[in-house]
Amino acid sequence: MFAESIYVARRKALRERLRSGIALMPGNVDAPINFAHNVHPFRQDATFRYFFGINRPGLAAWLDLESGEDIVFGDDATLDDEIWLGKTPSLASECERAGCRTVRGYAALQAALDHARRDGRTVHFLPPYRAATTLEIGRLIGCTPQEVATRASAALIDAVVALRELKGAEEIAQIESALAVTDAMHRAAMRAVRPGAGEREGLARMHEVLAQHGVLEAYQSVFTKRGDILHNFNYGGRLEPGDLVVNDSGATSPLGYASDITRTLPVSGRFNARQTELYTLLLEAQDIGIRGSRPGVRYADVHRAAVTHLADGMVQMGIFKGSVSDVVSSGAYAVVFPHGLGHQLGLDVHDMESYGEDRVGYDAQTPRSAQFGLRSLRMGKPLKEGMVLTVEPGIYFIEALIERWAAEKRHEGLIDYAKLRTYVGLGGMRVEDEIEITATGARVMGRPTPKTVSEIEAAMAD
Repeated sequence: MFAESIYVARRKALRERLRSGIALMPGNVDAPINFAHNVHPFRQDATFRYFFGINRPGLAAWLDLESGEDIVFGDDATLDDEIWLGKTPSLASECERAGCRTVRGYAALQAALDHARRDGRTVHFLPPYRAATTLEIGRLIGCTPQEVATRASAALIDAVVALRELKGAEEIAQIESALAVTDAMHRAAMRAVRPGAGEREGLARMHEVLAQHGVLEAYQSVFTKRGDILHNFNYGGRLEPGDLVVNDSGATSPLGYASDITRTLPVSGRFNARQTELYTLLLEAQDIGIRGSRPGVRYADVHRAAVTHLADGMVQMGIFKGSVSDVVSSGAYAVVFPHGLGHQLGLDVHDMESYGEDRVGYDAQTPRSAQFGLRSLRMGKPLKEGMVLTVEPGIYFIEALIERWAAEKRHEGLIDYAKLRTYVGLGGMRVEDEIEITATGARVMGRPTPKTVSEIEAAMAD
């Protein structure tokens, strides 16, 4: 856990933004795989952990926004728990470390909420993302599971987003810690990639690094030669000469902060001429995105600058035709880049997106586009000092998308479909790093994981 003063200050800042009512913050419970005692690795709800820091299941927090009282509801381990799982610290001792001195049994939460509602007090809660939490909130406040999401507090969402999206120095250090493990994961995977190897071998080497450091994946890794499938979680492929492997993977830190790095690797150990041309263009687009990120700039405009460079390069290759501005404004570029440039990152790899992407990545002055490709940009609003986000352009040759658009004659004046089809089979490529928005620009975080053509080829040769 962080220092007690950090959690106390976070809760105080929330009260200054949201001055009345009760903020109810349920933690997560264990998620069974197939029976109650066979569970997935526990991951605490990020909001609960942000304000209280306690990483154990079966808790809920209550913040009285008027009196200043904080209560954690939960139960200590029983003797049976200790027999099977060993002795754990008392809940009271963990709450003290977070500056919370009031602890009650979990069963007392219902009566406390009932009393607050009889007094006409507003109970604020965030939209749940797990079925178990949805059911529990419905039970506690007396509504159907279908009604829970509609009753989530917009005021609490906005207040928590405003706090969590600006990272403190202690959070930056945790993300850097996660990135150090992620760098080791990627370097291990680079050494495992070779003709004849299976995709699972690269994944296994990364899981070995995670186990050595005692941390979890921040998300399910993508490790595939089918880079044209953006989130391909099938690891059954056999690597062949000429293939490209997209490795999108990241570790958590000891306190649960995420990391998210993507590299593209040539199975042969060296990029061929066509791969080099495209990958160099991709690196240039990412660099434009990084250098263009600074306080006050809309991330939607950073996205546009990066895709403009991609479109310009692909006009020169003959994939697109006509003016670059038309290729970008029409959305024709999305046939090879159908997602956004990046997203915020913190305790969640897509930070806070359980609250709703538009509430996290957009504001009243920056509405989300309805255009294909651009509508998948998760972060569009102006950047602020202290934000952490990803910069992850990609180039993909997705046969189904290409053929659908060609059949519809979509953007046929801007896309040379005959030329584009010659790239089908290359797969895809993506490059991704984390940046911290500083007072004057952006800083690439973490140890530099091999990224350029020469760096990757040298790392793979080692």
